[in-house]
Amino acid sequence: MPILLFDGQCNLCNDWVQFILKRDSAGKISFASLQSRIGRQLLEKNKIDIYYTDSLVLIEEENSFVRSDGVLRTLSYLDSWEKRLKYLTIFPKPLRDLVYRFVSNNRYKWFGKRMHCLTPNAELNKRFLSD
Repeated sequence: MPILLFDGQCNLCNDWVQFILKRDSAGKISFASLQSRIGRQLLEKNKIDIYYTDSLVLIEEENSFVRSDGVLRTLSYLDSWEKRLKYLTIFPKPLRDLVYRFVSNNRYKWFGKRMHCLTPNAELNKRFLSD
């Protein structure tokens, strides 16, 4: 089961999680905040700096995907038309990551920051990994 690690303080990242929840009706993707204990453990296991918050991280078994690869790989699990956006991989990775980094570097300024991570309701709680 894929696990999406996201910046729990970032409004854009939390909106991305909400977007995925609405379009992953089979519940294929689980979630954890990058700042959580389990998030840091997964980062360490995948040889990523445990204080990494510059990008979401999608973990699939022994593989991890960051930046545009993480976003596009996540889209491949959705059951809506957005699934087709995964084909944006036709664009060169350096170009895709340039756009990703531009948005990532400005996400707090444009979308704001929250003090606490997203708190799922009881129905969705099973999809969020907790410490």
